[in-house]
Amino acid sequence: MAYDLDFERPLAEIEKRIAHLQKRGDRMRSDERAQVDELKREYQRRLREIYSSLSPWQRVQVARFRDRPYTNDYIRLIFEDYFEMRGDRRFADDRAIQGGLASLDGETVMVMGHQKGRDLKEREECNFGMAHPEGYRKALRLFKYAERFRFPVITLIDTTGAYPGLGDEERGISQAIAENLLVMASLRTPIVCVVIGEGGSGGALGIGVGDRVLMLENAVYTVAAPEAAASIIWRDNAFAPDAAQAMKITAPELLELGVVDGIVPEPIGGAHRDHEASASALKAALLKSLGELRDLSAESLLDQRYQRFRRIGLQGVAEIAPVSSAAGGQ
Repeated sequence: MAYDLDFERPLAEIEKRIAHLQKRGDRMRSDERAQVDELKREYQRRLREIYSSLSPWQRVQVARFRDRPYTNDYIRLIFEDYFEMRGDRRFADDRAIQGGLASLDGETVMVMGHQKGRDLKEREECNFGMAHPEGYRKALRLFKYAERFRFPVITLIDTTGAYPGLGDEERGISQAIAENLLVMASLRTPIVCVVIGEGGSGGALGIGVGDRVLMLENAVYTVAAPEAAASIIWRDNAFAPDAAQAMKITAPELLELGVVDGIVPEPIGGAHRDHEASASALKAALLKSLGELRDLSAESLLDQRYQRFRRIGLQGVAEIAPVSSAAGGQ
């Protein structure tokens, strides 16, 4: 495989040595076969070592990696009888957000998510996963359809952000996202949201309000891209790694802060190395989450959803409260 991630480069030499020996095929001597086995063990050891200590910036690179499974890959691997629903019934069909009805382990669900595109043609068609207002209004139409028939909603988040073009502003991109936030907060059916790659800004939030918010192990979820934050704070996007470190955008950090409810494990070496294993882990997490929500009444869902988002940030408030109280007493 290609080793375009800088921190994976040490693996390239090991794989090259393995490939060189395996070219001999049946002519390999017993000592060469033993050497191949040892190199394979060394490869796995180094792979585990690298991925057990990724920095936040390295996780950003993994989350963006082009070989990572996208929404349509997960739909193909996890769901059955998928029927895509297109168009926002107002302006156009935005291919950056795709979704429709599907079957998950025999249960009908509404699944949707950002699609970045695999090759140049698809990337242009999907606008690299940066949705226009029509994408969020299409999602809104699917939300309301799901609510009408009480189908659970599953959203897969993977975008750098909503597209900030002039035409998008003219057609109300901020209003479209805001309306989705309002509707998802009050939708009377279970909602499970999963950040499968890059969850960026309002573009992610536009389909990101749910009863359960999960993240894949190497996904990131952030108010702004590290490069953008570095440009604002240090006037130089070369400080993106420092921004990624400071912003706490990785799954373990956000789980500790209460922003997400769970982490979906990825195969050793990232989801891009084994799409099927990653999809299997995601399917198990979806079934678990929906199982916890299935028997709740609509009123209980709404109340728990409200409380879930109200709790975000309370940990920090509790930590500074005694200091504020003491200052006030003086």
